[in-house]
Amino acid sequence: MAENNNQQLQIELKPEVAEGTYSNLAILTHSSSEFVADFIQMMPGMQKAQVRSRIIMAPEHAKRLLMALQDNVRKYEQQFGAIRLPQVQQHDERTIAPFSIKQGEA
Repeated sequence: MAENNNQQLQIELKPEVAEGTYSNLAILTHSSSEFVADFIQMMPGMQKAQVRSRIIMAPEHAKRLLMALQDNVRKYEQQFGAIRLPQVQQHDERTIAPFSIKQGEA
């Protein structure tokens, strides 16, 4: 008797999760066994930025996420045009954040 491997995965999206969490900065780190993505919300004029969500995933899942993001950005740009980023200058940390950030002050 053959097993039926055509089962569909049931995914539940709870209302509090469906609302989403706004993030305008992500910091990515990794070890040999996992990737960590911290999603941060920065606000202009504020001295502190808050981590709103942390996602930890296996390297294989991180690569799948990268591929899915690349595919979705490609499709977005085909439909809406190129996503423009500020000119990236070597060692210019302003390019990683959506707002101009002063160096840390005590």
